Amino acid sequence: MKKRLLLLLVLVAAIGIAATTHDYFLLPENFFLHKGDKLNLHLLGGETFIKSEEIGYQSKNTAKFMIFEGSKKTDLTKVAKDSATPLINYTMLNSGQALIQMSRGVEYSDASRDNFADFLTAQGLDKLADKVKNANQFRIRQKITRYLKTLIAVDNHDGNAYEKVLNDDFEIVLKDNPYKRKYGDDMVAQLKFKGKPDAGAPMALYIKTVTGNVYTTNLTTDKDGMVTFTMSREGIFMLRSVRIEATKDKDADYESWWTSFTFPFSSSDDVPNTYKEFGFGNVH
Repeated sequence: MKKRLLLLLVLVAAIGIAATTHDYFLLPENFFLHKGDKLNLHLLGGETFIKSEEIGYQSKNTAKFMIFEGSKKTDLTKVAKDSATPLINYTMLNSGQALIQMSRGVEYSDASRDNFADFLTAQGLDKLADKVKNANQFRIRQKITRYLKTLIAVDNHDGNAYEKVLNDDFEIVLKDNPYKRKYGDDMVAQLKFKGKPDAGAPMALYIKTVTGNVYTTNLTTDKDGMVTFTMSREGIFMLRSVRIEATKDKDADYESWWTSFTFPFSSSDDVPNTYKEFGFGNVH
């Protein structure tokens, strides 16, 4: 009986850390819209840009939910409804680029020492993983905050919403317009932590193509918090980064900040640009 109970506790811990330590990302059903079209926006969770769950709207755990269309900004928390999937069904009335922002409220995750160390190793944080493994503490409590962005276009690609700084604690800012990039062009993005460039930080780039394949590139920010990558494939791009530190917070042992930014890259109007065609539908 005791062995069964221990096994159950281990299983629950493993499920718990898996559910709270994979990426969250925003994904519209269409990245290219026309005036009057509905923006259906999904919040997904998964590893390596592969959907493992869809998360309904949670008002109690949503600190910010905004859409920026040129000089216009709209608070989407006023139209989103609890448990809704997709999160919103919003009518687009302005042409050009639009940037959607979501900041999640604080969550907590409990894990065994070994599971948390494995998670740190997977993030490339080997020194921190060794510190956890060598500690006497059996259970680790983590404080988690997430910041998410996605970029869409309505009728045309005008505007500079792509580079808008939203002053989140942990934020990815595009320095180039992805709609104006061509095959072989470079793109630059910057990672900022509490308003300052985050130097020497790991960042992953995932590209999901229409075939459903995901291509991964591991990047490291330079002294100015910048990364450079090549537009080598058409598809949905996601940049993501995780920052983890020991904390003096009495409610947690470690604090982590997660950020992701999704956007499309297409050099042809004939390329599919929808949620399901890129492998995020119900069958995947």
